[in-house]
Amino acid sequence: MKIVSFDDYRIGVLNDDGVVDVTDVVSEVPDKLKWARMLVFIEEWDSLRSKVEAAAKDGTSKPLSSVKLMAPVPSPRKVYAAPANYKDHQEEMANATFIPHDTASLASAEEYGMFLKASSAVTGPEDMVMRPYKDRLIHHESELVMVIGKRGSAIPLGEAMNYVFGYTCGLDITVRGGEDRSKRKSFDTFAPTGPYIVTADEIEDPGKLEINLWVNEDLKQHAFTSNLIVDCPNMIANMSWVATMEPGDLLFTGTPSGVGEILPGDLVTINISDVGEMAVRVGERS
Repeated sequence: MKIVSFDDYRIGVLNDDGVVDVTDVVSEVPDKLKWARMLVFIEEWDSLRSKVEAAAKDGTSKPLSSVKLMAPVPSPRKVYAAPANYKDHQEEMANATFIPHDTASLASAEEYGMFLKASSAVTGPEDMVMRPYKDRLIHHESELVMVIGKRGSAIPLGEAMNYVFGYTCGLDITVRGGEDRSKRKSFDTFAPTGPYIVTADEIEDPGKLEINLWVNEDLKQHAFTSNLIVDCPNMIANMSWVATMEPGDLLFTGTPSGVGEILPGDLVTINISDVGEMAVRVGERS
């Protein structure tokens, strides 16, 4: 099932004809907390699923062109991320001239573990990436993103994938430089996600997916998640040992080699097999 957030924090199911609004199946939340509606939806998923399936089957589809898609999880509590989680990207960074070559900047996810991006960096498939500097190098990074479905701390490795609600496409936009990762990757609009969440039951193995990224019409990144240094179950087990995972949290799994500069006017397109495709424009702050 493909789940979307659209218009004013409404929730829908995407089908061939458009979007079916299933917002009414979710427990009512105060209007001032509508930004959290998707978090409630994910937390209640086990009890809601049959109702959602029935509503999607019987409801009327709205044309996709008539709605504005938001980030599938518009307001995640936390955004986890794995640093240098492909060997080829780690080697790419080791040979790069645009970063300081200290231990932390070159450490892989196996050594460095994780970092956090600001949840306010999350935007949707119809929003622009806004460059905050004219004179800094800013890169694209294509990533599979896991959406956490249940609360868990120190999650056992063998149970890790039971905590995944679904998957989506993500771009980990990055300013290069000597500052801490969390600063360079947390600017507003630096975590585009979407266009929808594919529920976990539709992805047999997240370690067997293909990722491609284009800037305009040029293929810049191509990889397979089978090449992750730390795989999806181990990421969940390791990161949840540090910080409790909660419904709607996002986990960016790392980028392969081929990262490169994005400039105003560029169209950045990510495609992940069985998950989906998202294309966002690049602009700059006034």
